[in-house]
Amino acid sequence: MIDHTNNALLFLVDTVLSLYIIVVLLRVILQLVHADFRNPISQFVWQTTRMPVNVLRRVIPRWRNWDVPALVFGLILSYILIQIDLALGAPGFGPQLLPSVAWAILKMATLVCNLYFFTILIQALMSWISPNQYSPATAILFTINEPLLRPVRGVIPTIGGLDLSPLVVIIALEVVSRLLPLPGLFR
Repeated sequence: MIDHTNNALLFLVDTVLSLYIIVVLLRVILQLVHADFRNPISQFVWQTTRMPVNVLRRVIPRWRNWDVPALVFGLILSYILIQIDLALGAPGFGPQLLPSVAWAILKMATLVCNLYFFTILIQALMSWISPNQYSPATAILFTINEPLLRPVRGVIPTIGGLDLSPLVVIIALEVVSRLLPLPGLFR
């Protein structure tokens, strides 16, 4: 019974904390691509990450377009998540200090790949279901995904009105995600 409880708790903690880390990473991405700050989705991301990032901002400055305090906050959360995963999923190992930093960086990279995977998939589905319809979500998805899709569109043109760039980028993201040497417990 304890094993099933540990698995359920591990799933719950991993899912909730990973979703919040994705929101923090989305904040970094939104600032990198100069997304519209007035967009409701941007406002949500900003409000949910404002307090902890502002605390770090007192110590860590921004660097060019990079929101370094938000990146550090994401790294701290990833490190905490790795330690929780170790405690619940592999209690015999105990806390791993140095490898956990590398695993936290790899976890963040995996989450970014997953974020782009789902945003590109959602954008492609929305373009098929209701093309040319504006909403705050479509505006943010276009802003986030266009830097990845544009170079592929330059190489692979549309075929009979069918844009294959989302498929190519999704496959590339999956390959990159699978190449990251992150142990299975932390995926």
